[in-house]
Amino acid sequence: MSHSQSSGRSAEALALSYLCGKGLRLLERNWSCRSGELDLVMLDGDTVVFVEVRYRRHAAWGGALESVDTRKQQKLIRAAQLFLQKESRWARSPCRFDVVAIAAPGQTENLNWIRNAFDS
Repeated sequence: MSHSQSSGRSAEALALSYLCGKGLRLLERNWSCRSGELDLVMLDGDTVVFVEVRYRRHAAWGGALESVDTRKQQKLIRAAQLFLQKESRWARSPCRFDVVAIAAPGQTENLNWIRNAFDS
């Protein structure tokens, strides 16, 4: 596993721990399909939440949140649609897309949770 993969995994673990602490429940982690991967699929009450975890050690290449551009959003939406087709028990649930942006590993004070991140 590369350093960036290991950083990504620890960022995901931090995001998962943080969101569970806020009352969300994990449904799936690293759910893969032909359209891509969903980092975390969680339940917030009756709402299915597709969480994209973004970690950036250096802001020079743009911040973590800025890295979820329109193209990335479209991939996530397609993956979420496939998830809901395969996991039909969640198909009628309300859904939203959140982004957890992490600026430094292992520190929740550097974590930014953006709910409904794709709403403009």
